[in-house]
Formats: sequence, structure tokens, C-alpha cells
Amino acid sequence: MTVPPGSTIGIVGGGQLGRMLSTAAARLGYKSHIFDPHERPCAADVAAAFTRAEFDDRSALERFGAAVDVATYEFENLAAEPLELLGDKLRPGTRSLKIAQDRGTEKQFIEATGARVAPWRSVASLDQVCDAFTGLGSPIVLKTRRWGYDGKGQAWIHSERDCAGAWRAIGEEPAVAETAVDFLAEFSVIVARWADGRHAFWDSAQNEHGGGILRRSTVPCSDACAVQVAEAREAALRIAEALGHVGVLTVEFFASADGPLVNEIAPRVHNSGHWTIEGAVTSQFEQHIRAICDLPPGPTDLVGSGAVMDNLIGEDVNRWPELVATPGLHVHIYDKGEARPGRKMGHVTKVER
Repeated sequence: MTVPPGSTIGIVGGGQLGRMLSTAAARLGYKSHIFDPHERPCAADVAAAFTRAEFDDRSALERFGAAVDVATYEFENLAAEPLELLGDKLRPGTRSLKIAQDRGTEKQFIEATGARVAPWRSVASLDQVCDAFTGLGSPIVLKTRRWGYDGKGQAWIHSERDCAGAWRAIGEEPAVAETAVDFLAEFSVIVARWADGRHAFWDSAQNEHGGGILRRSTVPCSDACAVQVAEAREAALRIAEALGHVGVLTVEFFASADGPLVNEIAPRVHNSGHWTIEGAVTSQFEQHIRAICDLPPGPTDLVGSGAVMDNLIGEDVNRWPELVATPGLHVHIYDKGEARPGRKMGHVTKVER
């Protein structure tokens, strides 16, 4: 059922993604209601309402659910069970959340759809880490099954003597061990899907990371990625359909010599799609609102010949006087307070004409 303008969209999570979703919702005539435990989440600055409560506060979630017409979430490190109190109002549902927030479950699910991932094993003890290193070969990377993002909860193993240190480094938590991928480039496929199966893709961005954090996304991607985009889109759509996903879904790929390999999925709008705000006719944020409210899909064509998006990490944001003075540069400052190392404070986009 179409959600009409004037309705309230609940957003679980008050970070920069929630901020940009709220702004996109307002353009379409919707109000936003942020649910977040922090005193001053940046999304609340641009929303009509804000509930401060822990993400697992069931009473607060019930009141929140009664106050909104449809709900969504901006990140996946959430306990899924309490969100089930939102019922059919929650889009995408908790199935997407449960699968994306556990790396082992995620990899099994991806392989079940016919998409490919790098060779991997589940590990839950030091002995299993050592066995994985022997079985998978060198080097491997350990990633905690849950609560990892932006390079957190990861440790590399290059020799057998690294096993114990890597296991300690990830907190001796259940993890996956993955073979290192000799990839040509990294790229994203971002797809928006409607409840009736309609879907829309954007051009794929090639991504550059540093310290486990996305630094730059460039559209169009290089030839090494471009020749694999069609196959990657088919895989991403199979994943979205198998999830019954409603809204934006992001699938990160390695472009390898053997074709595209899925790195991970994110059941939400994504950093590598920020360029779409100025670089595409319909941004990922507006399209997500359209999908969860059952509005018609917007066109996703490029508005120029391409775009480059750079994240402002930590003290990078202090360059704002120079950035806002640069002609043709679109500056987004998230107003998140302290510019801590590794913290995403904003981004800038240059659209190529």
C-alpha cells in the first residue's frame, strides 16, 4: 500500500545515513522520526521527531512504532528481535538484518543464491584458526562474525606464528577465516527493490579503501570492474529477491581474475552510493524512501559523465573552508561533533560534466 505524503517515516539509527534519508524524505513531503540512544544524533537535527532510547528498549520501540507509518533502519549492528515489534511497518524486514549482521550466516546465504565468495571457514577457537590457516593457505584474514564494520574486528594471518595474536586481536570471538583475494579492484552494486519485485540499479562505483575505511568512490568504474558488472548485478538481484528485501541493498564485490566475488552485503543505503545525491537523477536515499513507501521508482541515470566521492575522515573535515570555496564541489558536513581518527565526518562529491 502506498504511504502518502504527510506520513511519518521512522528511522532506527541517527547517524549520517539517517540524516540523508531524512532530508530525502522531506523533499517528498514526509516527516522523519529518529530512534537512537545518543544524546544528540546528527540525524535528529533534520527530523521532525526524535526518541532517545536504547535500540532494545521494547516499550520505547512500541511507542515509536505507534507513532510512525513505516519504519526502516540505517545500519545493521542492531538486535533484530526487538525490531520485530514494528511488524509489517519495518522495511526492509528483520530477515535482511539477521543475515547481514552475521558474516558466517551471510556467506552461507550468498552461496545458496549461486553467488560466489572467497574460500572461507567458520572458526570458534584458536585450534580452528590454526586449522583454517593450514587448510586455506597464506595469508588469511579473521573477521568477527558480528559487530564488525570499517575494518574493525579484523586481523591478518601471514604465518602460523600469527594465529594466536590474531585470535587475541579479535577478542577471541566467533569468526570467519577467509582466503586473501587477489583482486583487480573493488566495486559496489547498489539495487533498490520494491515489494512487488520491481528494481533499479545505479552505475557501479569503484571503491578505494584505507585502513578498512572507504576513502573514495569513482563512477564510472574501471574496465576491470565494468566487464564484471552484469554478472554482479544478476548476483545482487538474486540476493535481494531471496531476502524478500524492500528498499536499497548494497553488495560489495571484488573484481577477480575468476569473475566477481561477493565481499559482503549491507541491507541499507551505503557510503559508496553517496555520489548519487548529485551524480544521479534519483539518489539512493530518495529511492529507498520511494521503495519503502511504494512510490514509483525514480530514474537512476547519471546527470553528467561521472562522479568522484571522497570521504572526510577525522580531521579531514577541518578543510571545510577550502572545500566550500572550491567551485563545483558538493560538500556534506554531518555535524557529528568531535573529529576522532577514523570517524566519518562528511563527504565531498565532484560531478564530471
